[in-house]
Amino acid sequence: GREVSEGHMRLEVKEPILTNPELEKIRAIAAVGKGGFRAATLDITYAASAGAAGMKGALDSLRARAEAAIAEGDNIIILSDRAIGADRVAIPSVLATGAVHHHLIRKGLRTQTGLVVETGEAREVHHFALLIGYGAAAVNPYLALETLGKQVIAEADKLMKEEPSATSGAAMQRIIAEMYATPEPIVARLRDVLTKK
Repeated sequence: GREVSEGHMRLEVKEPILTNPELEKIRAIAAVGKGGFRAATLDITYAASAGAAGMKGALDSLRARAEAAIAEGDNIIILSDRAIGADRVAIPSVLATGAVHHHLIRKGLRTQTGLVVETGEAREVHHFALLIGYGAAAVNPYLALETLGKQVIAEADKLMKEEPSATSGAAMQRIIAEMYATPEPIVARLRDVLTKK
């Protein structure tokens, strides 16, 4: 982070696409930082039983929770759809991001916080651009990253079967362990996939 004005800090990330470990560092920033940052994770899902009509109430609640998080001293808000499931539906991440962004602008609070979006929806460059355009500083496309991680492992398994003399089980285990310790190969693969026409 860096100081942008008296008493205000700004967290900067190298790229707007965050890996899962990078997001977890941000989520735990208060514990490891110098006290300048605090992150709050806000669930953007709501009860499926509420149906489509429940989305308005879920958006109102999300806006209020974002405002309350800032009042409590949080200066990074993570909007997350990880709680999605059979009984929970997500507010579309672009809608949730835009709703929080514009609500905080109306309340004069937007410059006091950064928005990060943790979503399984974002899979393409266009999705990332929309989220950033609607106010996100960074996006964690966890489902896309997990899918690519599984693809890389499947490709390594295939290589081992096709060319067992060229690779050994121990070498492959080392590569896979390294890949999970350092997610850059997954991120590089994601970038390659996303930039192909």
